[in-house]
Amino acid sequence: MVTLFGRSWTRDEILRHVGSLSQVGGVRMTVLQEGIGRGVRVAEFETGSGLTFDVLLDRGMDIGAAKFRGASLAWESTVGPAHPSFAERPGYGWLRTFHGGLVTGCGLTTAGAPSEDAGEELGLHGRLNHLPADNVWVDGAWRGDTYEMWARGRMRETVVFGENLSLTRRIWAHLGESRILLRDVVVNEGYQTTPHMLLYHVNFGFPLLAEGTELIAPSRNVTPRDAVAAPGLDNHARYEAPIEGYEEQVFYHEMAADAEGYVTVILANRGFEDGKGLGIYLKYRQAELPRFSQWKMVAAGTYVTGLEPANCLVEGRAKDRERGILQFLEPGEQREYLLEIGVLDGVAEIDALAEQIRTP
Repeated sequence: MVTLFGRSWTRDEILRHVGSLSQVGGVRMTVLQEGIGRGVRVAEFETGSGLTFDVLLDRGMDIGAAKFRGASLAWESTVGPAHPSFAERPGYGWLRTFHGGLVTGCGLTTAGAPSEDAGEELGLHGRLNHLPADNVWVDGAWRGDTYEMWARGRMRETVVFGENLSLTRRIWAHLGESRILLRDVVVNEGYQTTPHMLLYHVNFGFPLLAEGTELIAPSRNVTPRDAVAAPGLDNHARYEAPIEGYEEQVFYHEMAADAEGYVTVILANRGFEDGKGLGIYLKYRQAELPRFSQWKMVAAGTYVTGLEPANCLVEGRAKDRERGILQFLEPGEQREYLLEIGVLDGVAEIDALAEQIRTP
C-alpha cells in the first residue's frame, strides 16, 4: 500500500485517479545547463511524501540537493554540482568542486587528508566524487501495491598498470515514503591487491542544522581528532548558531551496533517551526563501515555538519597504513555497503527512534 495525503492507497486506486503517475511522484532525468555545472546529468526524485532529492549521475552518483516539504536537509556549498571536468586533484584541490549535497562519496583507493603513500601523491578524498556513471538506468515500477523508483549506474576507478575497481550503485525510494536507500557493490576487477578506502560524507545544513540541533548516537566512546577539536569534546553533540572564524572540529565515534549489526544515528532539531521538530536518521551496517567521523563546521557562511560512516579514518591513506588499519581488496573480491537515510517528521518520531538507539 502507498500512503499519500493522509490515507493508504492500492495501486489500482491511485491509477484510477491520475493520468501520469508524475502527478503524485516519480523520478526523471534532466541535464544542468548553466555555468560550472553545465552537462551534469541529474536524476530528480519526488516521493510524494514531501521528500525530494537529486542524484548527480556524473558526480559519482552522489546525492545532491534534498528537501522535505521545502526545507533543505542537505548542505550545499558555494561551488554547486560542478562538472567533473573541473576537478583539481593535487592536495586540497578537491575542495574547488566540493558541492556538498546530502551524500558525497569519498574513495575508492584513498579517502581523507592528502598524503604520500607507496610513492604516490594522493589528493583529498580520492576520485570517486568526480567519476561519471555509465550503464545508467533511471526508472520506476510497481511491485504489487508498492511503487519503487530508482537510479542505477557504475563508476570505475582505474589506471593502466594499476588499480581497476568498479562501484555499482543503486539508489531507490518508494512512493509515499520519506527515506532514501543506497546500495554499493565494489569489486576489484584487476589482478593485484589494491588499497580500498570508502567514506560516505553525509552533509546536513540549515534549517535542519540550527542552534540547538542535537546529534543522538549510540557512541561508546568519542575522541577528538586533534588539538583543535579537543576543547569542543564536551559539546560535540550540540550545535551552535553560526560563529565567525570557527575552525572545523572532527570527532571519532566508537559506535554500538544493534542486534542485526546496524548503527543508527539521528540529527534532531526539536525547535524547528516553533517546536514541531524535524530530524533525520542515518543507518548503516557496521561490519563493512566500522569507523565513524563527525565533522562539525559551524562557521558563518560554511554552516554544516558531516556524519561520516567509513572503513577508514580521515587523516589519509599513509596514516591508515601506519596504524595498520588500511583495508585492501584482493583480485576478484567484492564488498557490499548499505545506507538508509530517513526523515523524522516531528518531535514524537525523533523521540521514539532516539529511545531505541541510545547506548545502554
